Amino acid sequence: MNSRDQNSHLPPANQTSESIDSSGKNALSPIRVFATLVASIFGIELLIMVVFLLAPPLPDVIETFVDATALTLLVAPILYRFAIVPLFEYIASLRRLTENLEQLNNTLELRVEERTALMDARASQLQTVSSVARKIASIQDLEALLPEITELVSKQFNFYHSGIFLLDESSEFAVLKAANSEGGKVMLSRQHKLKADGNSIVGYVISRGEPRIALDVGTDAVFFNNPDLPTTRSEMALPLRFANRIIGALDVQSLEPNAFTTADIETLTTLADQVAIAIENARLFSEAKQALDEAEKTFESYVKKDWNSFANQAKNTGYLFDGNRITPMDAKDKHEKVKSLSKTGRLSLEKGSHDLTIPIKFRGQTIGFLDVKSKNGIRQWTQDEITLLEAAAERAAFALENARLVESAQRRALRERSIGEISAKISAASDMDAIMQAAVEELGRRIGGTAEVSLELEAEDK
Repeated sequence: MNSRDQNSHLPPANQTSESIDSSGKNALSPIRVFATLVASIFGIELLIMVVFLLAPPLPDVIETFVDATALTLLVAPILYRFAIVPLFEYIASLRRLTENLEQLNNTLELRVEERTALMDARASQLQTVSSVARKIASIQDLEALLPEITELVSKQFNFYHSGIFLLDESSEFAVLKAANSEGGKVMLSRQHKLKADGNSIVGYVISRGEPRIALDVGTDAVFFNNPDLPTTRSEMALPLRFANRIIGALDVQSLEPNAFTTADIETLTTLADQVAIAIENARLFSEAKQALDEAEKTFESYVKKDWNSFANQAKNTGYLFDGNRITPMDAKDKHEKVKSLSKTGRLSLEKGSHDLTIPIKFRGQTIGFLDVKSKNGIRQWTQDEITLLEAAAERAAFALENARLVESAQRRALRERSIGEISAKISAASDMDAIMQAAVEELGRRIGGTAEVSLELEAEDK
């Protein structure tokens, strides 16, 4: 074996010196072990030679021992090359593997901790989103809902500014409808709005339908020169989408740089979807309530008009029972208290009074009055008596309404029958004179003898 081969099997240079183990103490190297072994053998051999010189001839066993020692010196390099060096290399590789495993374990623990912290933060954010969604879902008034959303979002997520933009009817501008910060309220006072294009973050989000994060550096720095919000360092806007339709944007801003990450987009998009649903539900509820109010007003007006017509056509508008007999009432018999009750439509009961007046109401419209007087002067009416009279007034209202509907139906039927008979008489005539004579005769008979009916064809003067 040449010198190159021998050098190729020598341990690396970093292994010829003392290595440092993981505990910080010096560890044995192969060179040190080999040197110690050779030195020990030479020391023993030297000792034997001295004994040979000073002592008489030794037995064969001693010579055999010396030969064995010489053989050991020859075998020692071989043991070093093929036993000691591989053993220490194996131990060193085990040490390096152990160190790598420890580093890997530390890295994995760090990653697990980071993932756990991220999942905890995510769970906390989702819990916050759920909490905000529950609170805003119970608000049905749009004017009260929008400011409440901005306050909750700012408080729960620690944003110093939150704003809600809604598209106008033309879908050309995004109008600021609510904000929690002082600067946002200033913008509200001047009816701040942004064009739905890419020249602003909010406009970009509404026109593209996708979230956007902006920082106060680079190309986005131009968006942060808002004098009303000068301390903004990070901003994120998310589209408010309902039924695949963009209705506005949720704008949140922070005092911290790099306050938002792409991971926040997913969580806050869920929040924006809940906000959009709440806004649209409140808007639909408001429209339905407005339509219902208009329908109720129309119906009340119709009921009032019909009841006025019915009362004017009625032979008697009221009756009085004095304990012995029933007599019809005239309009002049109505008292001032009854007139004042028609303005309020509420129970009239004065303390220490002998009169009790209860309104007769149908569908919120007062159609009559039930007036009770005590013959023995001042009387304290009991709650049972009042309840009895109120129940009677309620049932009387339904009965009177049914009677009015029946009478109205009868009048319509009589009118339709009269129209049919007149039409039949007119249709039976064959010439123009007979038709005109039949028309005026039948109309005059139906209307009554107190009216004159004439029919004349229009002719232009020549």
